[in-house]
Amino acid sequence: MGFNKYHAKMDGRKRSKKERERAAELHLMERAGQIHNLNEQVRFVLLPAQHDKSGKLILQRIEYWADFTYYDASGNFVVEDVKGYKGGEAYKLFLLKKKLMYYFNGILIRET
Repeated sequence: MGFNKYHAKMDGRKRSKKERERAAELHLMERAGQIHNLNEQVRFVLLPAQHDKSGKLILQRIEYWADFTYYDASGNFVVEDVKGYKGGEAYKLFLLKKKLMYYFNGILIRET
């Protein structure tokens, strides 16, 4: 078991304790039929890579990795991100990606 830069205990999938607990809860909900099609660590490309006229990469793509995606009992697609500390530069970056996700995909990320 390692530690990340925020000193959160992590398992083999590099998740915080809070995220592991939420994963267990969501798996129980899926088995109970309350949600379905649960996925973890889902990548969304918010902006593609940018190249100049010669094809040289000038800006890398912007990605967002969702902690969880699933469909709720009403059939709504849910993208969920587990948040602990809501401060600092990492959270500011998340908020920017949250805005991009909504603007480009019409998906509002649920923070838990």
